[in-house]
Amino acid sequence: MKRTPRSPAAALAVLLTGVFMAVLDTFVVLVAAPAIQRDLRASDADVQLVLAGYQLTYAVALITGARLGDLLGRRRMFLTGMAVFTLASAACAAAPGAGALIAARLVQGLGAAVMFPQVFSLIQVLVPAERRPRALGALGAVIGAAGVAGQLLGGLLVAADLFGTSWRPVFWVNVPVGLAALVLAAAYVPESRAPEAGRRPDLPGAAVLTVALSLLVVPLVEGRERGWPLWTWLSLCAAAGAFACFAAVERRARTPLLRPGLLHERPFAVGIVLVLLVYSGVNSFFLVLSLTVQDGLGMGTLGAGLVYLPFAAAFFAGSVAAGRLARHGRRLLSYGALVSALGHAAGIATVLLAGAALSPWQLAAALTLVGAGNGLLVTPLIGTVLSRVAPAEAGMASGVLSTGQQVGGAVGVAVVGVLCYGTLGGAGRGDAMAYGHGLIAASVFDGVLCVVVSALLPLLRERPAIAPRAT
Repeated sequence: MKRTPRSPAAALAVLLTGVFMAVLDTFVVLVAAPAIQRDLRASDADVQLVLAGYQLTYAVALITGARLGDLLGRRRMFLTGMAVFTLASAACAAAPGAGALIAARLVQGLGAAVMFPQVFSLIQVLVPAERRPRALGALGAVIGAAGVAGQLLGGLLVAADLFGTSWRPVFWVNVPVGLAALVLAAAYVPESRAPEAGRRPDLPGAAVLTVALSLLVVPLVEGRERGWPLWTWLSLCAAAGAFACFAAVERRARTPLLRPGLLHERPFAVGIVLVLLVYSGVNSFFLVLSLTVQDGLGMGTLGAGLVYLPFAAAFFAGSVAAGRLARHGRRLLSYGALVSALGHAAGIATVLLAGAALSPWQLAAALTLVGAGNGLLVTPLIGTVLSRVAPAEAGMASGVLSTGQQVGGAVGVAVVGVLCYGTLGGAGRGDAMAYGHGLIAASVFDGVLCVVVSALLPLLRERPAIAPRAT
């Protein structure tokens, strides 16, 4: 059973706070990484694990976290995930060395994976159908804004060097926010479970899926940095067999972690492909833009964060518009994809015309278009896909889509990393021309993805009749 929240708006605000924190910590450490390396005397491999450890455990545990919420209680698992995330953030901030920081980041990713998918599920079952598009639009806006805010907030906190603590405030900031969210969630967020609540979780399925996702995500995250050694290719091949084994286990499970038939439903299957493609572009563009601005154009962490402001403002405006225009469904997503593609084309033209004289502020117009397009596309995408799923399966579906976000982002970063670094060759810091060409390579990749997304959107059937709400 679920209880009606005393204040749905307050419940939603608390849930979105958790989402913001989980996504923020994917990006905020990118800016803080050089300071972490200097302060802890960490190796390049250590820093890579600080960055990737969070993403690895986050991606691997999302589907399991979502199903635990369905079976044991979504509010309970949101609180559990938030508590783990907050404690791990404190451990990150107080870490005496690289090893302790890596371990805390792995635990922090697990906490986020348990917390994050409950938000999708709770919105689906608690918000009335007529208000759900706006609630999911707000969720999408928070996800996108957190990615941008991570770059800016990380730069501000590291540059401020509060009390001489250098990078540590990027983790300390989570602690008071997390504690407040725990108190407010306990007061305002009602409990909710799937119809099969109380059944035993699918532990064999969870174990096999964890292995399969680890075999897939670890080489994607670590491969480029390590030069794509043989083990990365063997791991990717083994992942295919592990997923086949997972499918066999799920067909025999009484309470499957993932109902096999869900993936055979065309709207959801198309939706997964769209999520993979869209997040491949979003994450990879952030990576290359940061490299270009800091290494190629010589800006510091604070200045690099400020470069994102035109993108952030346009993204917010696009997100607000998406919430108000949700009735246009697939057409709105298509407009967003095309505007974003136009922005990438404008960025390519800007770099080609500026050459070695390129400055970050010349990219403002292109970033505004990309931000507006992403606001119209990224913000409503998850909600549009989830609207094709019965509310009773919201947890299962949200876990799969959230995993798709992480896997898509890892694939995009891997592919664009190869393209960008291949273009850079042996270019050194401050070579604006070389880094500009790397940005062009990323923009071509992302622009093509936007066009492909626009072409696939007609396969996403219009919203069916609203199914009865789950208890």
